[in-house]
Amino acid sequence: MYDIENYYNAKTTDEASALLKEHPGARIISGGSDVLIKIREGKMAGTSLVCIRDIEEMKGITVKENGDIWIGAGTVFSHITRDPVIQERIPVLGEAVDQVGGPQVRNIGTIGGNICNGAVSADSVPTVFSYNAKLRIVNTGKERIVPIREFYLGPGKVKLEQGDVMTHVIIPSEEYQGYQGHYIKYSMRRAMDIATLSCSVVSKIEDDILEDVRITFGVAAPVPWRCTETEELLKGRKITKELYQELENSIRSEINPRDSWRASKAFRIQIAGEIAKRALYRTAVLAGVPEEPSFDFAEEFGEV
Repeated sequence: MYDIENYYNAKTTDEASALLKEHPGARIISGGSDVLIKIREGKMAGTSLVCIRDIEEMKGITVKENGDIWIGAGTVFSHITRDPVIQERIPVLGEAVDQVGGPQVRNIGTIGGNICNGAVSADSVPTVFSYNAKLRIVNTGKERIVPIREFYLGPGKVKLEQGDVMTHVIIPSEEYQGYQGHYIKYSMRRAMDIATLSCSVVSKIEDDILEDVRITFGVAAPVPWRCTETEELLKGRKITKELYQELENSIRSEINPRDSWRASKAFRIQIAGEIAKRALYRTAVLAGVPEEPSFDFAEEFGEV
């Protein structure tokens, strides 16, 4: 049973903004994979809904003349995974959202909903953080661009004002060109489960030198967490066994996860160093870094 007060179907972003202002307690819905569950559980009983599913300008993926990738907030996960732009330019994002729930959820869930929900376990979020993504937000004819690192305010809280509609996720060209990425999700089950801990690593490697690296965790802090101290420690360094060990140790001292029924703080800290190391290793493989004769990466890490 779904206790919904009113349901409004917006055809444009301006109409959606106007409806949200006219009905201050209303919530946006597209696929409904999060909102409808909360309504059914009674957590949002009696809520009015503004549906944005039919707003075509919020769907699909395009590349602008300057190389920036624009991902419509209403684009479903399965579309993102299969899209040729994603596969060619930022395949790690497609791989990440392909780990959301099951096929049914990936066919209705949208990247906009995944981000605006404010959950630190969201599978798309660590990767868009590592790509320094920007969010396009409109409100009755006006628009603003918000860096995603400024969007998360706390657990389940994001920087949206009354009437705001997030329309696009923007990946600037300079943030992905020449970079490789890998996402690892650790969960209690291998499928259809939210992350106990997740990590997305994006790196630029030239001649075995780690020129740039971005490391973002989900479920390691109250908001998605960029490990900037570790990033600075590693930049400009040659890829070696010692670098991976320093990465592992630094990560464990930098994150601050919580205890929960899914995993203890100590367990999350322990596995954090391991999955970050494995994710960076995978980006190095994608960049063509040869294995050192003295260090068998595959034997050391196992299957990545």
